Amino acid sequence: PLLQDLGITAVELMPVADFPGLRNWGYDGVALFAPAHSYGSPDDLRRFVDRAHQLGLAVHLDVVYNHFGPDGSYLAALEPQLFSDRHRSPWGKGINFDGPGSAIVRRFFIENALHWIHEYHVDGLGLDATHAISDESPRHFLAELAAEIRHSVRGLHGHAQLIAEDNRNLSIIASPAVAGGWDLDGVWSDDFHHQIRRCLAGDREGYFADFDGSTAGIAATLRQGWFYCGQDAGY
Repeated sequence: PLLQDLGITAVELMPVADFPGLRNWGYDGVALFAPAHSYGSPDDLRRFVDRAHQLGLAVHLDVVYNHFGPDGSYLAALEPQLFSDRHRSPWGKGINFDGPGSAIVRRFFIENALHWIHEYHVDGLGLDATHAISDESPRHFLAELAAEIRHSVRGLHGHAQLIAEDNRNLSIIASPAVAGGWDLDGVWSDDFHHQIRRCLAGDREGYFADFDGSTAGIAATLRQGWFYCGQDAGY
């Protein structure tokens, strides 16, 4: 109710997929279809979403489809083709989205997304670090995921928003399918965050060095969606 009073219209949950132990930020999940036992039961999550909806708040859920946590991940023992022999990620072997046996791997993650939408009635998904999803197949996994979700929710929930976290500033991610895009609803604009952080806090280390936080820089980012639209960055 306090969030509603502030005028907030949506909340976003960090990932809730189960993990070993009691505490985790959620980005090392291993049982992707199970809400973390230390947070409560599946029905507790349903009650949370229902209460938010009663207050007029949408609920978005972060999901991680680029790696599994380092502890308790036994899925590969059941599906040896889960990991790629060609791609790597910052966390080790990449997920097999484009090699032999990848069709069932892609379906696993699509079904997981549909699970959260249909079983828990979340209104959207935040897709973690999609730049770490390596896929060289003719139809990128994210495009297939978006199409499957659009088809599945048609006539039920009406729409489920899909927002990618991606540092490549690729317009194809949020371009419509009819234009050859992947048809997601949006992409987190790190450029905007970095410009504002540089302006307000003066941070200049690492990737903040590529932004000046100026009024012109912030305006360009707002106008374009990103600040970097093809020009070189110094970092």
